[in-house]
Amino acid sequence: MEEAKPNKAALLSFLAFFLSLSAAAAAAATSNFQTQTLTVNTLPHPPILSWPESESKSISDFDPAESEAESTAIFSLQLHHIDALSTNTTPHQLFNLRLQRDAARVHALTSIAAATKSVPGFSSSVISGLAQGSGEYFTRLGVGTPARYVYMVLDTGSDVVWLQCAPCRKCYQEADPVFDPSKSRTFAKIPCGAPLCRRLDSPGCNRNKVCQYQVSYGDGSFTFGDFSTETLTFRRRRVARVALGCGHDNEGLFVGAAGLLGLGRGRLSFPAQTGRRFNQKFSYCLVDRSASSKPSSIVFGDAAVSRTARFTPLLKNPKLDTFYYVELIGISVGGTAVRGVSASLFRIDATGNGGVIIDSGTSVTRLTRPAYIALRDAYRAGASHLKRAPEFSLFDTCYDLSGQTSVQVPKVVLHFRGADVSLPASNYMIPVDNSGSFCFAFAGTMSGLSIIGNIQQQGFRVVYDLAGSRVGFAERGCE
Repeated sequence: MEEAKPNKAALLSFLAFFLSLSAAAAAAATSNFQTQTLTVNTLPHPPILSWPESESKSISDFDPAESEAESTAIFSLQLHHIDALSTNTTPHQLFNLRLQRDAARVHALTSIAAATKSVPGFSSSVISGLAQGSGEYFTRLGVGTPARYVYMVLDTGSDVVWLQCAPCRKCYQEADPVFDPSKSRTFAKIPCGAPLCRRLDSPGCNRNKVCQYQVSYGDGSFTFGDFSTETLTFRRRRVARVALGCGHDNEGLFVGAAGLLGLGRGRLSFPAQTGRRFNQKFSYCLVDRSASSKPSSIVFGDAAVSRTARFTPLLKNPKLDTFYYVELIGISVGGTAVRGVSASLFRIDATGNGGVIIDSGTSVTRLTRPAYIALRDAYRAGASHLKRAPEFSLFDTCYDLSGQTSVQVPKVVLHFRGADVSLPASNYMIPVDNSGSFCFAFAGTMSGLSIIGNIQQQGFRVVYDLAGSRVGFAERGCE
């Protein structure tokens, strides 16, 4: 019997049908892949400082009791990036300095987290400060009565409020005259046995029985002096009896601000001290410096809570009370969850290590290494149509966008417990030079601590509702 021969026409027809199905499936997958437009721009120039009239003049005829009589208060302040204090510096130099500060900042935060494993009762306020890695945004506020206006860095990763004080044993150069407490009617030193003194992690006591504080930084910088109370003035609203360090010996790699306003969760931070007055609520919005001349802002009080914010619960680290821990449960790229990124990678372990924090002073988001590699690989696959460029500094995924005005990039969404945060393209694809090189603005860390940085927070109003133990994100919150 003759063997049946295959029908060539039928085979070709079947092959054509199979290829059409495959093409349709690929087209469907491509059409479902979510992208957004990235505008190609250059490194921003140094911002220009400008302050409302009420923030630039000393005032002495405003009664502190006026604000004390109110049960709650609301006020807002302008914030400026620390680059505004730099002079005669090119955009490229400013960017490199920012990355250097960022590395110092991350080293300091991870050192704090690591120290919790070996130091019983350790609290981060003993190694925070105003050195190169201490924060990126500052404001102008009045100190004392009459108020003397100075620049203060705001930092969610620190607790103690402090500033330089005369007479100086050693002071660094700042933009304004050093604050002289002898010229203030409301300055008061705290006695050694007072409850406020005992809130310090390692209080000291001098021969005059005045409480002494010391804030040390991971790079060897430190500030030391009298722990005191003083009135702070925010846009003509006075807040009396704020516990702060009056530093007479301030040494190290400090920037040009007078001191630091700690916004952490610890018991000596500004929000903790003034919680009842502002209903334990504050929020900030950090603008994209390359796209807007509108200043960033911080708001204290009920008005800080945006009605459009999506909230995620704050977590507690029993070993460390300063940082704002949140639960990151996943990340998606192009509308698809990244395989290999799960909540288990970000858990806080029994020693206090691990977890994810929201931080105003870190620029580039750091993810624990396995999570970062999975995210990076998914992003590279989705951006395969873009021309690759060499690595730059800590960034290992860069692209050459020279000659283009805009490109399509994969969407990136951070999935927190109860809150999905869809990032604008400029929050993760950033220029690193003026020649069209852009890099994916995430990085890996060998530390267990992951940090959501301020580049990823740009344009959102980030709400800290401490009364409700939650953090929220409102899109277009700077408008």
